[in-house]
Amino acid sequence: MNIKVVRGNPTPEELAAALAVVRARAAAAAATPPGALRPRDGWSDPSRIAVRRLPQPGPATWARTYWPGS
Repeated sequence: MNIKVVRGNPTPEELAAALAVVRARAAAAAATPPGALRPRDGWSDPSRIAVRRLPQPGPATWARTYWPGS
């Protein structure tokens, strides 16, 4: 595995921490059998953004669906 720093000047500690994360992710991916279903990540769950009911249709509905607290 080759890692190349293309921007910035990381300290040896920062580089070691980043490499540890990459190696841990690679080991976890290698441990998962091919074709196995992985649990769904919370970030990819569309229900996390629909915490409230949508507003009733009307002239300003488009604005209320985007801006939180409107």
